[in-house]
Amino acid sequence: MTLKLLTPANGLTKTGGANGYRGKPITEIITNGFFSVDRRWTVKYWNKAAERLLGIESKDIVGKNLWEKFAGALPIDFYAVYHKAFLQDVPVHFTEYWGEMGAWFDVITYHCDDTLFVSFKSSNQPAHPDNSKLPGHPAQQLKILNELYRYVTEVTNDCLWEWDLQARELFWIDGGHKRAFGYQIENALIPQSFWESRLHPDDKERILARLKKLIEDGDKYIWEDEYRFKKANGDYAWVHDRGHIISDGDKKASRMIGATQDISERVLLRKKLEEERSTKQREITNAILTAQEREREDIGKELHDNLNQTLVVAKLYAQMAKTYNTNRDMYLEKSCAFIGEVIEEIRKVSKALVIPDIDIIGLFDNIKNLLHDLGIIHPVKIEFFRDTSVTENDLDAKMQTTIFRIVQEQLNNILKHSKATLANIHLSRRENEIILLISDDGEGCDMLKEKSGLGIINIKSRAELYGGSVTIVSNPGEGYELKVVLPLNAGR
Repeated sequence: MTLKLLTPANGLTKTGGANGYRGKPITEIITNGFFSVDRRWTVKYWNKAAERLLGIESKDIVGKNLWEKFAGALPIDFYAVYHKAFLQDVPVHFTEYWGEMGAWFDVITYHCDDTLFVSFKSSNQPAHPDNSKLPGHPAQQLKILNELYRYVTEVTNDCLWEWDLQARELFWIDGGHKRAFGYQIENALIPQSFWESRLHPDDKERILARLKKLIEDGDKYIWEDEYRFKKANGDYAWVHDRGHIISDGDKKASRMIGATQDISERVLLRKKLEEERSTKQREITNAILTAQEREREDIGKELHDNLNQTLVVAKLYAQMAKTYNTNRDMYLEKSCAFIGEVIEEIRKVSKALVIPDIDIIGLFDNIKNLLHDLGIIHPVKIEFFRDTSVTENDLDAKMQTTIFRIVQEQLNNILKHSKATLANIHLSRRENEIILLISDDGEGCDMLKEKSGLGIINIKSRAELYGGSVTIVSNPGEGYELKVVLPLNAGR
């Protein structure tokens, strides 16, 4: 989600256009006190809430030494914690009572790039006898805005932030990063270098390069990216960042307001689906290779066991015709007959492997020719029906080839295994899908026990490669029905 602070009542202005918004930095509208000091304890920044909570205006303390300004007033524990924070690389959170202020303070400190950042709030802030509680007063408007932030964080898992692109600092709002990633930081300024240090090494260069180009180009209003972000416990989470870029008067990107969302579960699910798709693709490839090997094996057996033996006999008769003149014509006649058998067998093998040109003959005639050839050598009656809703103009060459091969494969299964007397092929159309039904009255099978053979695996592979699906319905003694659904636009 992207926050857009466009309410005129709280001092923000809208100058027009998606990138025309200019408003106060969040450090100035948040109710937490916030300040930063360098290693010499010189105050570098002091926000409005710090002025209100500690009673010292920014102009009176920025550029001055923190301890000198509060000499004798700050509890010694504050100094000890702040000094220790300069030596640590993780945020420090503590609660301390400040006697001079008569209040308990909840404090978060973080050190980076020789600067200490401090965010604090008072748990019993004294009331002021003025009109600040009246509706419409700026203090009340800031309170309402702060409550709005709090409500937003309560209904989303997003971690809200504001990014000062020129100062290279991020303000983490209302503890989102604490809840999501375990960092004890709430309404505190974070150096960009700290955020960069949390990026996964394999993502860092890509993310920073894209961000730099986006800012330099100056023609985009939204930054969006996914990357791995290091949590406080050292683990990495996948996150999705989306921010709205805000330009200054020179149309130069100055700030960005947005949110970080932990999408680890979504990425893990996506990776799981990708692995499943990869596994399925390997299964399909394996099925295709297995089918190809089976075809080659069948061709090899046909050549060796049948055609080769027939040619040997034909050659023998030809040699006998050369040797014995008495029966020369008879030997030549027998040799020619065997050669004719070989030619016919080669024609059958070739026809099974190569579909006649789809563009010339078409799918429907190819199926009819296939059924005619099978009817000559097999007693099973096979009938072909098609709805008038299906025309060859609806089917591209790839679709026609896929359907023909599926029909060819299933008829081969029926003739080899089913012991059927009748088989039906039915082709229809349902909106943008082609429905192919092939059924027989054979022995059927128990689907709970039946394991798919190479023929069915090959059919499923062809359908899945085309984006289709295969359903089988069968029971022992009740025949077998194969249903293939193919999307019409998958191959185009």
